[in-house]
Formats: sequence, C-alpha cells, structure tokens
Amino acid sequence: MGKKEDATTRVQLCKDGKYRWVHEVSLYKNPVILFLLLKIFFWVCVGIWAFSILLRGCDASDSKDFWDMALNDSKFFLIFTAGFMLLCLISYYIYALIMGGKYCVLFEMDEQGVLHKQMPKQAKKAELIGAITTLAGVMSRNITTTAVGLNAAGRTEMYTTFASVKNIESIPKRNTIKVNETLNHNQVYVSAADHDFVLRYILDHVPLKARDKFMGKNGCPPPLPPR
Repeated sequence: MGKKEDATTRVQLCKDGKYRWVHEVSLYKNPVILFLLLKIFFWVCVGIWAFSILLRGCDASDSKDFWDMALNDSKFFLIFTAGFMLLCLISYYIYALIMGGKYCVLFEMDEQGVLHKQMPKQAKKAELIGAITTLAGVMSRNITTTAVGLNAAGRTEMYTTFASVKNIESIPKRNTIKVNETLNHNQVYVSAADHDFVLRYILDHVPLKARDKFMGKNGCPPPLPPR
C-alpha cells in the first residue's frame, strides 16, 4: 500500500526537465477546496451588497432615508448570504459524491511556473457538472449561477507563472501550498514527504518581494535538497 502511494504521489523529475506528480485530495476529509469555494461566494455576495448600497445612495433623498434603505438591504443580504452559503455547502457535497469523494490532480512544475491540471476522467465530469449548472442558470435567469457554470465547464486546469506571483501560503497539515498572482489563485497539493521540497523550489523561483513576504511570516524554510 505504501509503495503504491509513493509511486503515484511522489515528485519525480522527468526527462524534459519538469517535475511531475499526481495528488488526490479527499473532498470529505480535506476542507481546503470547500473553504475556497465559500470564500469566493461570500465576497461575491459582499460585492453585490456594496453595489446595492451605492445605488441606494444615489436614490436617497436625505441621509436618514439612505440609512433606512441601507439597513433594510443589509438585512436582506444577510439572509441571502446565509442561504447562499448553505446552498454552496450542499452543492459541494453533491459534487464530492459525483467525483467519488476525491479531487485528483496532475502537477507539472519547472523554473517558469506550475500547472495544476485535473485528471482527464474527472475533468469530463467537472465539465458535465458545469454544463448542467449553466443550463440551470439560464433557465432560471440567474446570472450568478450561469457564470459559475461557465467557469466550471471551461476551466479544468490552471497555470501560474512564478514571475507574477505576489503571495505564497504554506498549509502543511492540509498538504497545500497557495501560490497567488494578482487575479489568479492557484493551490498546489503535494504529499507531506515532498511538501518542503516543492515549497522551497517555488520560493527559489518567485520574485524576491513574494519570497521575503513569506519568510517574514514563516521564517526560512529548509534548503532545497538535491533530487
């Protein structure tokens, strides 16, 4: 069992100079994807609320009128956000059930960047789920649902260019390294045995500002061992 796990998850240097590994994330035991999903939709709701308040400010006749309308809108969006978060939670576990409880990813990494690519069989399932979500959004005239479906249907891989990285976060207990550009937030999953190696490799190839920011919070990671 141990040998099989090592064969499928350990980082390997291939003949083309790229490091590759496959990692399976338990959608039930590891909440990192769920937390990311909830975080994204929470800020979507906050953005809609802020835009609504801004429109109210244009329509209000005086400050008292504005605050009354803002309070009513805030109560509505509080209930709306709670309901939407619950819907996201239910949808996540339906997704996890369809995907067999696992999110399986192939990673490719070299000096230029890292590619996060969903495995082909799972990618087809994700595209189908995205297409169904898009159709549901169109039928219900729900812009948010349609946008989410289009994103899920069309995006089964993500590439991060190291030169553009602004921030790095390491979460060893969840086998995760977050590699963030300005608008592109990538999550690199790696086994505990290779976590320090991949983290150090990334730190050695991102801009000094991003590296110094990470070290200022976390200290200096172990040196990069020979491979």
